[in-house]
Amino acid sequence: MDALPDGVVQHILSQLNSARDVAACAAVARCWRGCVPYLPSLYFPRGAFDAAPGGAAAAADEAIGRMVAAAERLEELVIYCPFSASLLPLWVAARAATLRVLELRVDSAAADKSGHLDCIGAAAGLEEIRLWGLTMSRPPAWGRMERLRVLEVVGATLGEAAVNGAVAACPNLTDLALLGCDCAGEAVVSLPLLERCRLDFVGGGNCSLRLAAPRVEFLEVQGFSWISLQGGDHLKHLTISKNTGTVYHVEMGKLPELDQLSLRGVQWSWGAISSVLQCAGEVKHLVMKVEFCGDFDTLQPFPEIDLAQFFNSHPKLCKFEIHGAMFAALCHKNSLKNVSTVTHRFYIAMFHFLLVYAILNFALPMQLDSRFVIPCLEQILVTVRSPLNAEQKLSTLESLVRHSVRLRRMIIRISQMKNCHEAADDFFEEICKFTYINSDRVCIE
Repeated sequence: MDALPDGVVQHILSQLNSARDVAACAAVARCWRGCVPYLPSLYFPRGAFDAAPGGAAAAADEAIGRMVAAAERLEELVIYCPFSASLLPLWVAARAATLRVLELRVDSAAADKSGHLDCIGAAAGLEEIRLWGLTMSRPPAWGRMERLRVLEVVGATLGEAAVNGAVAACPNLTDLALLGCDCAGEAVVSLPLLERCRLDFVGGGNCSLRLAAPRVEFLEVQGFSWISLQGGDHLKHLTISKNTGTVYHVEMGKLPELDQLSLRGVQWSWGAISSVLQCAGEVKHLVMKVEFCGDFDTLQPFPEIDLAQFFNSHPKLCKFEIHGAMFAALCHKNSLKNVSTVTHRFYIAMFHFLLVYAILNFALPMQLDSRFVIPCLEQILVTVRSPLNAEQKLSTLESLVRHSVRLRRMIIRISQMKNCHEAADDFFEEICKFTYINSDRVCIE
């Protein structure tokens, strides 16, 4: 190190960000202490001051204040250790001109956290904010954070006004994440530049979401009973789930660029499911893991779903993960009628074509539009939950293999199947036979 020019040494030391490493280097040599003003980033890990005499919070407050005051070019400040929230306004004000990234874990700070977080608005140049464990019941007094692109809040208790107020204060967000947040009421998000959005609400009540984001490409929402989406023309990934309660209504337009769709939850209304599936006609990867239907507390099975109509409505489907209730809906007696009818019509059409060709000896284009084919399906994962209606379920599996011209792998998951019914053993034996016959493409997980 002594052989290196001072400028190179300063550049190397400026790449440090952990407060422990900065303190250790500053103690090695007097000349190394000059690196602190040039540090672009400071990171105070959780438990960094646990062994400090006089209390961790007091030691953290003193060290954070000293280092922030010395780091004249500080752009990123990350604090995970306990600190006094009342001192946060002083630290933010000291580096308001240079600060670009702010990440705070405030679950162990002072009880009144929301008021002290109003100081964030003083750093008008912030581009990213990440907050952990805060409690906020009113809109933050941030003003308009025009440069902010990323807002992430994790494990927070938020009021409806706080959520809507914080989002409205950041009109140019491209990334929004509210994860594990206890909140109720209606969330209104209108962001013209938003590209990635993750909303995970864990409150026990019924929440609603109104999202207007014409550029959104990635969207994951959890915990909402009513969802309205405006502007999904660029959406490529969509996940809607609700671990408790019911999804009653989902409203959105066509999703022409959707690649992956995942619907999860205990209970959805059939109107919400069918609405999403109709809008996702171009989807390539579909995950259906909804256990029951029904608009009220009564849990109901899925209605019958026509197999041919379903795949004709989703011609680009390449990967399909289908669980219990959805698979049972495709296995009703009438679900395969169009498959056999289509095949029968195809043979009749072929016979008429060959007859006319032989008589006229004139080459006519072959008409295959009426033939049922699943054109793009390559992978399918089927979860069987019940041995009931075994014959129809086997017929559905056979139809999927027969009509999927590009199928490479079918995985049958039966580990969650209820085996208390007397038909379970016979059904399992038939599945094993089916797997053995199609061993090149079918396997049991």
